[in-house]
Amino acid sequence: MDLHDRLIPLVDEVLGNSAYLLDLGDGRALAVDPSLDLRAVDRAAAKRGLRILYAAETHLHADFLSGARQLSIDHDAHILASAAGNRAFGHTRLADGDEVDLGGLCLRALETPGHTPEHLSYLLLDGTREVGVFTGGSLIVGAAARTDLVGSDRTEQLARAQYRSLRRLAELPDATAVWPTHGAGSFCSAPPGSTRTSTIGGEKAANALLAAPDEDTFVTRLLASLGSYPAYFDRLTEVNRRGPDLITTPPTLVPLDPARVRSVLGDGGYVVDVRPVADYAAGHIPGSVSIPLRAQYATWLGWLLSPDVPIVIVRDPRQDADDILWPALNIGYTSIAGELAGGAAAWAADGGKLRATRLVKPGGLDTPVVVDVRQRSEHDAGHLPHAALIELGDLADHTTDLPNGPATVMCGHGERAATAASLLERAGRTNLSIMVGGPDDWATATGRALVTGR
Repeated sequence: MDLHDRLIPLVDEVLGNSAYLLDLGDGRALAVDPSLDLRAVDRAAAKRGLRILYAAETHLHADFLSGARQLSIDHDAHILASAAGNRAFGHTRLADGDEVDLGGLCLRALETPGHTPEHLSYLLLDGTREVGVFTGGSLIVGAAARTDLVGSDRTEQLARAQYRSLRRLAELPDATAVWPTHGAGSFCSAPPGSTRTSTIGGEKAANALLAAPDEDTFVTRLLASLGSYPAYFDRLTEVNRRGPDLITTPPTLVPLDPARVRSVLGDGGYVVDVRPVADYAAGHIPGSVSIPLRAQYATWLGWLLSPDVPIVIVRDPRQDADDILWPALNIGYTSIAGELAGGAAAWAADGGKLRATRLVKPGGLDTPVVVDVRQRSEHDAGHLPHAALIELGDLADHTTDLPNGPATVMCGHGERAATAASLLERAGRTNLSIMVGGPDDWATATGRALVTGR
């Protein structure tokens, strides 16, 4: 089997990241940047009869909890990580140039700071041949990962380090495969397209950051691409340095009756309604937060709610409990108390009130206030002429900034708009509408042009 065929990329659509499983032969495997949700890794290993002997981490992750420590228990894996990361659990501490014999293959550590100060890339060698490089959050497809997660005071310093790291990686042979962790959909980066892997030669030809003529231009381009990122990023780096708690039993979604749900709410808890937008809008528990279950569900859960508050889930019975629990656990949310047994119908049957929110089609906007809750970059690419931008991640701090009266909330499709409407409702706003669709749908329906820029 060709060596490239022995590499199994495992894409997490929730996080926009890739972990990798490399078949080393003789039933042994290497995992690179696994998250705490090891279901895909374990399935891939079991399918091929592999025991994961090594778990390599490119950096201290901010966007998910690492599964390396869990693999050390479940598979007796040796953890490989940067010595500069000062992790508080057992691991092989690697510095620049250190090599790990994988039994026929070799992994060489390359210091590539930038995305984080202690970042390592791992060059996979077959004899003297450079097969590929696990670049983590250094060189990624079409871009480089952000450098502002350690603190604004170090953003430019790390951007300059990122420039030097990318130049170093670019010195590898053009045929060397590039296997990044971060990709499209990750808030650690914002590369165009959906391609997850590349080659050094491909990136030298197409990556605008790698093509920057000098360090200052690179820094300017990289810093200009940085948008907002989820609040939970500020917590997870330290959790990963200490070592995430081990999982001894799979998470379960405990059924709760309405009385128990009221008790949780009385203790400061939240109801998170993960049903589709139309179901939420038709009737929901007043004060619940709508976070429709989709790839971005965990991102918004971690952005908008504290990990310390108890959470009750309202779901459609066709929605898989594991798809709710594991993404939450993957970002450190262990406070899900359970789910409302019987859903919204059971709440109403027990005498609880339900509230409806009006849905409006793009061509039927009829409110004087329209709130666009997308990211700044999305808004600047094309927005309604009269829409006010308040990013969803900032909305809770700006609920009083909107004029009184009826308002319509919009995003790219409708899911973030539903979340925004639920936050505004919690803040006491009424006469809210959710636009189903996005700016392009509005332009098509009205025949009017979108506005670009700020």
